Amino acid sequence: MIFNSRVDAGRQLAARLAHLRGQNVVVVGLPRGGVPVGYEVARALDAPLDVILVRKIGVPFQPELAMGAIAEGGVRVVNEETLRLANVGPDGFAEVEAREAAELERRARRFRAGRPRVPLAGRTVVIVDDGIATGSTALAACQVVRAQGAQRIVLAAPVAGRDRADWLRGQADEVICVQEPASFFGIGEFYADFDQTPDEEVTDLLLRRAAARHPGGANGSRDIGSGEIAHAGGARDGEGPGAGAGAGRVGLGAGRAEEMSGWVEEVSIPAELVRLAGRLTVPPQPGGVVVFAHGSGSSRSSPRNRFVADTLASAGLATLLFDLLTPDEERDVGNVFDIGLLARRLLAATAWLREVPATAALPLGYFGASTGAAAALSAAAEAARQPTLDVAAVVSRGGRPDLAWDALPAVRAPTLLVVGGLDEQVLELNRRARERLTGSASRLEIVPGATHLFGEPGALERVAALARDWFVDHLTLLGHASRA
Repeated sequence: MIFNSRVDAGRQLAARLAHLRGQNVVVVGLPRGGVPVGYEVARALDAPLDVILVRKIGVPFQPELAMGAIAEGGVRVVNEETLRLANVGPDGFAEVEAREAAELERRARRFRAGRPRVPLAGRTVVIVDDGIATGSTALAACQVVRAQGAQRIVLAAPVAGRDRADWLRGQADEVICVQEPASFFGIGEFYADFDQTPDEEVTDLLLRRAAARHPGGANGSRDIGSGEIAHAGGARDGEGPGAGAGAGRVGLGAGRAEEMSGWVEEVSIPAELVRLAGRLTVPPQPGGVVVFAHGSGSSRSSPRNRFVADTLASAGLATLLFDLLTPDEERDVGNVFDIGLLARRLLAATAWLREVPATAALPLGYFGASTGAAAALSAAAEAARQPTLDVAAVVSRGGRPDLAWDALPAVRAPTLLVVGGLDEQVLELNRRARERLTGSASRLEIVPGATHLFGEPGALERVAALARDWFVDHLTLLGHASRA
């Protein structure tokens, strides 16, 4: 099931919470994405709406991966397993924690605007988010609400991984989800529209709508009206969790869809003893093919990689986005950092493409993000020793080439390293790694004002343009030369 938007998800979630109507309920949304979902729940339950301020503490080089969380009232949650596997020390944790604490304070000023919290003591508190991935943020929210005297805690989200939902049932009195998939890559894959919720929408819901239409929220229940929220449209973030229709076939005919005057197909790639779901896009007369290797906490539905892939397709390049790990493998955080395993999966996908008629003769490149960039460089080094798997170019977006340190001198493919100017730790790692790329041409491009995920206006567009030009130069022209 795909939710059209957070508003749609909120209405579906509210239907699962109808049994709470008429009770002494307060709904608290986790900003930002949980607030539009929570608004729909509060409206359906005729309950007041407030925010619960929690900030995830992400691994420095992979912010989507939580190593802990902090929340109002001094609550602090640490994920020791992630700290150990990511090799993050106390200083690294403290640096991220300080940054998130400042953001927590900023949001408190912005979203509350001097309003006191809605009292929670003795009440049923429904904590709402737009989805639950690791559960660190949800756990911190439960602890905050408990500390504020909630009589009963209901944790509610449109989607949560089944194992995380089961774990959180030991932390809350009740956990309600519309979907609890066993295969869970990222929240965005369950939404057609997962564009970021702006601060303005959160304050609008809290201050103008929820507060104005529910003036008795702190002490009782009143009708908050039937106003609609039109969530801002934006980039599409996923096509759903469905696995490949191709089932490892190399003919690729059934289920083909017309797109950009070419075709797109969901595929299943054999790799060792597993099959990996992927999405192959082939424009008319492609000049090359680019294989994407995503970072930890992401998947073939990554909105950033799909944006770049669309840019490459518009330049006449075929693209393959695929999951490097199976759903079961994703649950083991150690696999996320097993660069050798990820590189082997990338090579398996490369070998598979060499058997697909539409891509068999095309020059091939790798686009890697974060830990996926390390896998791409490791795979490129290995491919240099196997002529049938030759890799003609590599692009790294916010990559961790240091995780492929020993392989760097063996890379023969021209390599472009793209790093945000504000991503200081990763930038220094890339500078050092470039000195190790002695066997190939390389270039380091810094995107001014960009952080690790390139979420700033125009930043991802700059990454896509740099990647497009690099691959056109090193793949398309090579393809034309080979056909001459």
